[in-house]
Amino acid sequence: MAEGLFREKVRAKGLEERFRVASAGTGDWHVGQPPDDRMQAAARRNSPDGLDISAQRAQQFAADHFEDFDHIFAMDKNNLHDVLFLDEEEQYDGKVRLFREFDPQPGDFQVPDPYAGGREGFDRVYRIADRTTARILDELVKEGEKGGGEDGEKAGE
Repeated sequence: MAEGLFREKVRAKGLEERFRVASAGTGDWHVGQPPDDRMQAAARRNSPDGLDISAQRAQQFAADHFEDFDHIFAMDKNNLHDVLFLDEEEQYDGKVRLFREFDPQPGDFQVPDPYAGGREGFDRVYRIADRTTARILDELVKEGEKGGGEDGEKAGE
């Protein structure tokens, strides 16, 4: 869902040429599949424009993503550990952050597992992802304006 929300925000600001957006999980059990139907429903239900994330397909995070992306956001501490484990030479840890480090609302830095919370669990994850992707985009745009890089790129779980 975060991928779809971030893409939507990038498109709304006309910044498609500056950002390449992708998402990947740390496990391989959903590779090639679209987002869970309940996640898709939450995106449509909560987005003012009925965000459609059905075209997204799961992929597994791989070591080459460290080179392919400038910023990598892990959704929880387990994912963070799994991603950093692939950085055998510890040369990319500055690229990897917890997604909720950018959440404007206080929290525990973990995106909760929506599957345990029913419909409200998916809606809660939508709200977290919506406000956090907005903040990430704002920060990356500011970074680019300050000369922190020509492009902003994002990958996440």
